[in-house]
Amino acid sequence: MKTRTKSALFLIAAGAISTLARAHINHETGEAAHSHASAFVAGFMHPLTGLDHLAAMVAVGLWSALAARRAWPDLLWAPLGFAAMLLAGALLGLQGIQLPAVEPMIAASLLVLGLLVLTRWRVPGIAAAALVGVFAVFHGLAHGYELAGDANALPVVAGMLAATLLLHASGVAAGWALRHANVWLPRAAGAAVAVFGITLLAQLA
Repeated sequence: MKTRTKSALFLIAAGAISTLARAHINHETGEAAHSHASAFVAGFMHPLTGLDHLAAMVAVGLWSALAARRAWPDLLWAPLGFAAMLLAGALLGLQGIQLPAVEPMIAASLLVLGLLVLTRWRVPGIAAAALVGVFAVFHGLAHGYELAGDANALPVVAGMLAATLLLHASGVAAGWALRHANVWLPRAAGAAVAVFGITLLAQLA
């Protein structure tokens, strides 16, 4: 009888320990999931609250739509090129890699993108992707370098990439709607972005 009692107590204790262990693991998993979700949201909000990044990403979409000869695939080259190289730059930054003149290049991207919107300059799709991609690397580096060593860096980068694609899509939608509208409206938008870039360059000088 005593042996059975001891065995039962042992099984109850083992079950309790197992339950507590699972509860602890689930609690930690929940905390990790919450942390990753918060990091994703923080990354998503960053391009939306940083005026320089927001203007550049919307301008890429605007230029893509305004200069496109046809909807497919012309609308995709510049936005996808920018997003891909932004990701590449962010991953390089996470490794602690930094290039000189990051901030001036971000400011210069606004000037160039603003002029592209203003003039509706048409270039082959791969050239458009390469042109905006050069600037996108510096936008990505600026974010990635700040996040180097952060345990939640990847969810933050994922959030930034999602916001970037959303801003591109918004720019494309606006640009497509303005293709046959008053020609001065998109030109004014491009000029505003270019002036913003000049202002940032002047502040960095």
